[in-house]
Amino acid sequence: MNSWHASLALDYRFVAPRTALSVRHHGPLRVQKALYPEGDATCHTIMLHPPGGIAGGDALSIKVDAQPGAHALITTPGAAKWYKANGRAASQRAHLRVKGALEWLPQEAIVFDQADVHSEIHIDVERDARMIGWDIVALGRMASGEAFTAGCFAQSIRLYEDGALQWVERTRITGGDALLASPIGLAGHRVFACVWAIGPHWGDERIAALRECWSPSSQVAITQLTPRLLVARVLGSTSANVRRRCEALWQLLRPGVLGVAPVTPRIWAT
Repeated sequence: MNSWHASLALDYRFVAPRTALSVRHHGPLRVQKALYPEGDATCHTIMLHPPGGIAGGDALSIKVDAQPGAHALITTPGAAKWYKANGRAASQRAHLRVKGALEWLPQEAIVFDQADVHSEIHIDVERDARMIGWDIVALGRMASGEAFTAGCFAQSIRLYEDGALQWVERTRITGGDALLASPIGLAGHRVFACVWAIGPHWGDERIAALRECWSPSSQVAITQLTPRLLVARVLGSTSANVRRRCEALWQLLRPGVLGVAPVTPRIWAT
């Protein structure tokens, strides 16, 4: 069986008055043209994977550079799909290097039953750089009543600031694992997300104000890991509910972290 090996490199540079994008790609990873719905300073980019899903044996590599003064927002046109493995693992590795400002906001990833997924997000942030990112995962195809009974989802997120490791998030969930129902795991939820923001220092008052926006039943937990790094975790029963909470967090965080009002990518409404 054939497999896809694809790479995409996005380089954002501030060429006054605009954040300009240059692209290199190999295989079925592409972007639409650079979009500027909120003016020249911020470049919105929609990342495309034309095959529509990631099958066993596929390997995707994504590299992003946001240079000093540049501001990029990267998203996707719809959910990513990790197909049944058929005996072969699939992988995606993203390396995000941030010297300016970056928003990494892909839509959710749906992990099919019997998929074998290896996902890595490696983030290098310079001292004065700013970033908001998220990762949303749904286990099984809920619309068709499919549960995640076999297979494996393994992911690591690592964030470095000026070369020093600040945060590691490791997830490994096997199909049918007790962790899916455990109160110290997903507690019966099928969708989970992680949202992170690194920018200005987070004072106690700002953290308290963010937490007050969420009721105990909202399944949103916010943690300050370093003076500049905030991480939120979200659980939910549907992708739509978790997405709405992540978008609400992004809207709250964007003005303080990036100094601009939230402008929702139009593709999210389609």
